Parts: sequence; structure tokens; C-alpha cells
Amino acid sequence: MQQRLGKGKTVSPSKAKNFSGPQVILGIDPSLRGTGYGVINTATATPVTLSQGTIKCPADWSISRCFLEIANTLKTVIAETSPTVVAIEGLFYAQNVKTALVMGQARGAAITTVAKAELEVFEIAPRKVKQAIVGFGAAQKEAVAKMVQTRLALSELPAPDAADALAIALTFSQSASSPIPDPAIKPL
Repeated sequence: MQQRLGKGKTVSPSKAKNFSGPQVILGIDPSLRGTGYGVINTATATPVTLSQGTIKCPADWSISRCFLEIANTLKTVIAETSPTVVAIEGLFYAQNVKTALVMGQARGAAITTVAKAELEVFEIAPRKVKQAIVGFGAAQKEAVAKMVQTRLALSELPAPDAADALAIALTFSQSASSPIPDPAIKPL
């Protein structure tokens, strides 16, 4: 990471460390009230889902309590699945400034937690994830969930936030195995 920061260069997933082989990828879809996470192992032809879920924070919880819940749950997921890299959804344009700020804060809680675990973190734009999984950058959540279910051979349709997180992990996996760097996937 210091090398990246020192030279000011963007590092693609296929060039950072050794992300071109099998890996365990933690995908995160950050949100204050429903952060999705999904962990896949890419050691086989069909990636295997190791863990998935949604970190739910009720509306009556304070923001700080939600951040703590996000951090504690992700810390547990990391301890149980030992990911080698993390991919997180990038920021999106929001018309409501308050919503954008809270989303950014929840994202910060997640990034801080994985950084404390000394995992390299990559950001992927939401449209890029939809395009990579469904083939259409403005795809609906249900279409993403169905494709994730198919690609991971899941017996049930994953919950929307978990499906998005699994889609983020799958998108990172595709990019990491490509010889051409994808400018839409950026290290943080």
C-alpha cells in the first residue's frame, strides 16, 4: 500500500499483490440500515459462497450504534472466512445530501474495519457491478440477485443487499483474472 501511495499510481486488481489466482473475496454493499456482505472462494470453476448476509440496523438505533454493528459484524465475518481481498461498492450520485453523507459514513466504518484487518480494499462503481453481472448498467436489484444465484449455484435467491455484495465480489474476481486493468475498479 505504501508503494502505491508513494508513487501516486493506480493499481489494478490484476497487478496488486497477487490477485490473479484463487482468492477469497469479501464483497461489501454499504448502507446505514442494511449493509450487505458476501464472501466467495474462487479456487474452483464455480466460485463457492462462504458467507453472506445483511447487517440490519433498526431505525430507532443511533448512527454510532449502527457503525459499531457494521464494524463488529464485519470483524466476525473476516475472522470466520479469512478473505484475501475486499471489494466495496463505490459512492453513487445522491440527490439528498444527508443520505449521501450517512452512506459515506457507513462506508467509512466498513473500510476502517477491513483496513484494521490489513486487507487491501478496492472500490467498484455500482453501474460497473450491474454491467458485469447482468450485462446492463441500470439493471434492477432482482435481476442482479437472480444472476448471482445462478452464477454461484445458490439454492435460494439471496437477500437484496447480500446479493449486491456477492455481485461486487464476483465483479472483482472477473476483473482480477483479466489481463487488462479495469479503470472502474480502484484501490482505496
